[in-house]
This record gives sequence, C-alpha cells and structure tokens, in this order.
Amino acid sequence: MAIGPTLETGRLILRPPRAEDFGGFCALMDDAASAEFIGGVQTPSVVWRSLCTMTGAWTISGFSMFSVIEKATGNWIGRLGPWRPEGWPGNEVGWGLLPAAWGKGYAQEGAAAAMDYAVDILGWDEIIHCIDPMNAPSIKVAERLGSAFLRKAPAPEPFAHIVWDLYGQSADQWRTRRIKPA
Repeated sequence: MAIGPTLETGRLILRPPRAEDFGGFCALMDDAASAEFIGGVQTPSVVWRSLCTMTGAWTISGFSMFSVIEKATGNWIGRLGPWRPEGWPGNEVGWGLLPAAWGKGYAQEGAAAAMDYAVDILGWDEIIHCIDPMNAPSIKVAERLGSAFLRKAPAPEPFAHIVWDLYGQSADQWRTRRIKPA
C-alpha cells in the first residue's frame, strides 16, 4: 500500500520510506560523516524510531521525506524531501545522502523535484533548509537551488542548543528560477 507519491528524475526515484529501507537508514546514521549534521551517529533502535517517524508523517501530515533510490543501481542512497515536525522553524526541504552518493549532484536533483512537489502539490509559500553553519556542502546545494541565507533559528527540543542557518526562498522565487531535474 502506497502512503505517498513516487517522484522520478533523470537519475533518481523518490518514494516514501519502506521497511526494506531500514538497512540504508542505518548505514546513513552509522557513518560519522553522513550523520554529522543530521543528528549524529545513531544506534539501529534510534534509527528505527526515526524511520517510523518519517513514515508516520506521511499519514499524519500528508508529506514527509522520501527514500532516494539511484535508478542505475536500484540502491537506496539517502533520504530527502519535505519535512516539518512540530516546532520546526518552517516548511523545510532537506537532504541526507550516503557518502558514496556525494559529489554527483543527487542532492540538488532530488531536492529540486521535492521543491516542485512542495510548491505545486503541497502549496507551500516558502521553503527553508535548516543547515548547520559548518556544513559547507549543504550550503552549496542550497545556493545552487537558488536559496539564500534568511535568518538563524534554534532547533526544537530536545536539540534547542543547536542553532541553524536557515536558507530558503519563496514559492514565487522558486517558480521563476526552478531547476528542472536531470
């Protein structure tokens, strides 16, 4: 049973997470480099709860992050998409990919498709990206998407000690410069 849509780009399939993605989620959150700015290294039991939270958000909110599947291999390579848990500083399109997928333009390609979805289907007026100021690669992705620094904002509890740089743009700005997925 599908809980949300499947989006496709030239190289990626974006679909709601499934139980079979648990190993990929564990690999993402077990790698210090990939997990550094998205919650830190986590045990499988914590990852399970995160996977269930993202999957449950599809039912509760009608949207959530997608699992990212590389078309050429069929491999799970990360998660990205619309995200707005309780207490979040706005409507976010975020991303987190396995290191093997870095440097290939996948984050930008997938995020562009997710931003189209957020603006055209969800009707969002603004899209933000919550980025740690030390996360230069994610800042570059946000800027390539046309997003600019907007403001600083604390993460919600229990992570309120973390202060993000919020990058983003309005839906109208996205529509005028939207990036077509490859």
